[in-house]
Amino acid sequence: MPSDPTSTRNSHPLLLSPISVGPMDLRNRIVLPAMDQNICDNGLITDPLITHYAERARGGAGLLILETAAVAFPYGATARHQPALSHDGVIDGLRRLGEAVHTHGAKMVVQANHHGRISGVDTAEDRPSLVPSLPLPDADPMAIMRDTTMDELMAMATLTGGKMPTYAEASADDLAWVVDQFADAAWRVQQAGLDGIEVHAGHGYLIDTFLSPAWNQRTDGYGGCVEGRARLLLEVVRAVRSRCGMNFAVLVRLNGRDAALEGGITPDLAARYAALAADAGADAIHVTAYSSITGGTGFTEGPLPWLDCQYEDLARTVKTAVDVPVVAVGRIHPDDGERIISDGGADLIAMGRQLLADPDLPKRLAGGRPELVRPCINCFVCVAQNFWNSAPVCAVNARLGHQDEPEPTPAPTPGHVVVVGGGPGGMEAARVAAERGHRVTLLERSNHLGGTARFSSLTTPLNGDLVRYLIAAITEAGVDVRTGTTVSPAMVAALRPDAVVVATGAIRSRPDVPGAELPHVLSGDDLRSLLTGEGDLGVRRPGVAARAVLTTARLLGITSDIGRVRSLSRRWMPLGSRVVVVGGGLVGTELAEFLAERGRTVTVLEEGTHLATEMAHPRRWRALHEARSRGVEFHTGTRLAAITPSDVVAEMTVEASDDRASRDEPEVLEQRFAADAVLLAGGVEPERSLAEAIEAAVEDDVTVHMVGDAGTVGYIEGAIRTGYAVGCHL
Repeated sequence: MPSDPTSTRNSHPLLLSPISVGPMDLRNRIVLPAMDQNICDNGLITDPLITHYAERARGGAGLLILETAAVAFPYGATARHQPALSHDGVIDGLRRLGEAVHTHGAKMVVQANHHGRISGVDTAEDRPSLVPSLPLPDADPMAIMRDTTMDELMAMATLTGGKMPTYAEASADDLAWVVDQFADAAWRVQQAGLDGIEVHAGHGYLIDTFLSPAWNQRTDGYGGCVEGRARLLLEVVRAVRSRCGMNFAVLVRLNGRDAALEGGITPDLAARYAALAADAGADAIHVTAYSSITGGTGFTEGPLPWLDCQYEDLARTVKTAVDVPVVAVGRIHPDDGERIISDGGADLIAMGRQLLADPDLPKRLAGGRPELVRPCINCFVCVAQNFWNSAPVCAVNARLGHQDEPEPTPAPTPGHVVVVGGGPGGMEAARVAAERGHRVTLLERSNHLGGTARFSSLTTPLNGDLVRYLIAAITEAGVDVRTGTTVSPAMVAALRPDAVVVATGAIRSRPDVPGAELPHVLSGDDLRSLLTGEGDLGVRRPGVAARAVLTTARLLGITSDIGRVRSLSRRWMPLGSRVVVVGGGLVGTELAEFLAERGRTVTVLEEGTHLATEMAHPRRWRALHEARSRGVEFHTGTRLAAITPSDVVAEMTVEASDDRASRDEPEVLEQRFAADAVLLAGGVEPERSLAEAIEAAVEDDVTVHMVGDAGTVGYIEGAIRTGYAVGCHL
């Protein structure tokens, strides 16, 4: 999909301009970085994997990088589901992959790797993992257990059959073998007709540990100084160049920083390594980041960014040291990518999870339609699957992880579909159905589309980006949207639908405890009404002064704009200073951080043993850290007992004293928490009554479907997944 960077419709002319990287002429500067899909068959390329990359080539990316492939598979491999490069039997699958990508005008290189200390297959098969030196530095291996459920830990343990790794210091013969494996792997990639390889020298893998002063304590020629630590990388680059010649691209991926270990890689040291790699024959440097401590906040320091442009400065530092193109990565949105290229911070922009969320992102930008780009909401659902080698899924793109299923096709008999509810599930069902040729009418009670996701953007702004995209998408698809419409079964029947989709969300019940009906006890719906003016608060109406402020805000249109409500909330909120949140799940955790950031003293009470289990665990690690760092106190194993006008009474189960332990009786302690406001963040249940009433009112041959939380509580991921599935099958 060539694009004209001077086109008036092109919203990002530099990002979409062509560039040469070694022998490759790329149509634009958008790179799909290597991201594990875990759908190979014992190292061999599968048809679903080819479909995955072909879709992103068709969507317009300039360069695709195949997920990390093991050069000596199964030796030095992390999983049996990753690509292998170790024998000639892999060439045919790689050739089919390359042909599929080239058909759509993209170039493709293969990320080649020896996983070193993280070689899970070696551990599972009782081989020691290669490392530069022993003993290893302290990388806090127990950190991964904090805020991780037992089910998640058990899933992670299956990767190695529950075995713990052992390590061996690599000998000179071992390293010569590794270099030969990289050269042989590159030759196979070349024979398959692909465009090059990316030598992975980051993320804690073998070459990275040699580059790191913290991991490499050798005193021979492979350690001791910058050139010594770089020797393995440089030998690999030179061997590949010698074996494959100049008409084959060689990229190098480097850590710009190790965020965890003292004496690890720094930006300046990374720049020196980059210059050496370029002198050895590398055509481009791809700058990433890493944390040797995986658990807690480590994983979202590197390699998985949680902030926009998180690694931009690392790429800039490397850019000053080399004359070859530099690839920047780290949650870089198109506008930021344009800026970074414009001011010389990098030459290409890698957009990983954004291209998982929307393979057509480059095509949308080239067409001048950035509002139709489906946004990544940074929920980490995709990456979480890699911890147990499952195929990634996406909260906003239901097709990811299901590449073996056909794409939506035109409806054989287009009909009239009525969708009740304008949240993410309803809008996704409407979008897919309309794009397949159905006439779609969407009915929404509120004056705004987005449902709970719209209000949740108060605490999680990226949810608002998803809502805006869905509104743009259903508008583009021609959906007839009717907001401010209170739906009755008779109304739906009168529209004479051929199918009905009910997406009215969940209900939130109040706990059956004394004081739950007090005026300062607010459900999520109450809080939304309080801040936006939608709904009737009844006895929970705020005082006169607060009502005056909120009335003025509504008259000025502030409360209809969640972004402006968020901004106003930093200066004033109609909540007291001490807030108790009942429920430590996803909603309670996000609310707690939001309120603490606005100066409230927040306590979260959770009856279960774990917090925020609805979140993907990398997001949970970060969210709980951020909340705790703002002073939020979390109490698990805590049951709400009563609420008074001034405090919350809870019961905590603790280890029994000696006399109780002998009778197997748990010890329950009562504790009180001062509270000016109590927020109920639990009690979420599906609401099926409207769907059942509509089913009774419409003709017998009209099928009524439920999507999203109306059927099963699954938050945004569940809403999009079920909405997409129903839309595909109507």
